[in-house]
Amino acid sequence: MTQLNETHDPALTSWVASANAPANGFPLQNLPFAAFRRKGSQEAFRVGVAIGDAIVDLAALADAKPGAPFEGAAQQALQAGRETRVNALMALGQPAWSALRLALSRALRTGSPLQGLIAPLLVPQAEAEFATPAQIGDYTDFYISVHHATAIGKQFRPDNPLLPNYKWVPIGYHGRASSIGVDQQFARPVGQQRPAAEGEAPQFGPCKRLDYELELGVFIGAGNALGERVTLDQAESHVFGLCILNDWSARDIQAWEYQPLGPFLSKNFASTISPWIVTLEALAPFRVAYTRDAADPQPLPYLSSAANSAEGAFDVRMEVLLTTEQSRAQQQAPAKLSASNFRDAYWNVAQLVAHHTVNGCNLQPGDMLGTGTLSGPKPDEAGSLIELTQGGKTELKLPWGESRLFLQDGDQVLIRAHCEKPGYPRIAFGQCAGTVLPARV
Repeated sequence: MTQLNETHDPALTSWVASANAPANGFPLQNLPFAAFRRKGSQEAFRVGVAIGDAIVDLAALADAKPGAPFEGAAQQALQAGRETRVNALMALGQPAWSALRLALSRALRTGSPLQGLIAPLLVPQAEAEFATPAQIGDYTDFYISVHHATAIGKQFRPDNPLLPNYKWVPIGYHGRASSIGVDQQFARPVGQQRPAAEGEAPQFGPCKRLDYELELGVFIGAGNALGERVTLDQAESHVFGLCILNDWSARDIQAWEYQPLGPFLSKNFASTISPWIVTLEALAPFRVAYTRDAADPQPLPYLSSAANSAEGAFDVRMEVLLTTEQSRAQQQAPAKLSASNFRDAYWNVAQLVAHHTVNGCNLQPGDMLGTGTLSGPKPDEAGSLIELTQGGKTELKLPWGESRLFLQDGDQVLIRAHCEKPGYPRIAFGQCAGTVLPARV
């Protein structure tokens, strides 16, 4: 597991003034990665690192004269940052990521001799547009919130909401990587829905019960060979970092198709992520104990270790907000729907990687694992509308007078996440934004 080092010193400040603002979220202690280009340009996307309200253009820095700005592993990692996505850097492994982070931290600190070289290479975030930070080859979505699983199970099996395997095995399914994007605007999905009466043909048309799902994405860095297991204690060395994920769900399509093989068209039409990947190293100050209720089954040996129990969870705070066509026209602030915390998940990052590879499955740089909906134990910590509205039975009132059971055309869902604690700069993940457009029929 990543140990604290000089990059985590809370007293560090940057010569990029905006990085020192308490609420900015991208201080010197964060340094997340993205793929960007100047807005409206035909430039190739390239890798950038956030510092305050600016982006360090790694390709430009790698090409900067005179000579190489960094040395050794940091310079090798910087060269990998010249690619259009982060995959090449991911493939180099944790020592290279850490070396580049240290070099960037030193270069961006107050008083750095590299300020004159780097300052002209900064691109304002407001002038940038983003692509998915990595080329995502494969995507697996898990189901690791026992609170979400229980709430959904109660709607179908009130007396026995959790299936027998839930507390023993991290449940997951293979999702669709090609429809993952940032700042998405997507058409309402169309598909088959349950027949109006038993024995009749299924209905067909636009989804009527469109929902969001509050999740985090886990980006794989260095992969493993086919047939090679990644042990629990090795797992985090294969994880580059985390992003925000909204795995949209067409609940009525899902209800008709999910048996016997699980989600398909109800999930593959869109999945939205935030543009920034926050590295596990940046999250090291926010590690917390991973615990299980003593009355629950304890993880099997391949999913359990003393180190993982001591600090295998992360204190990441998340919130979901909604705007509508009406609220935007009236210039209303987004409505907060719910908030939850990653620390309440039933399984953690290392366990997901160890379980995914226990049968020899090979993960590759840029693969993404979704956590599944991250609901908390309280009603206002639900991570989806199907929970907040009790399965579409109780309307959710919005501050400007509208109400919702499920999402309507024109609705925009915003998900934000951050880490904070006394005496340490706020670490933000940016924003995951997606907007529902009318169905194409």
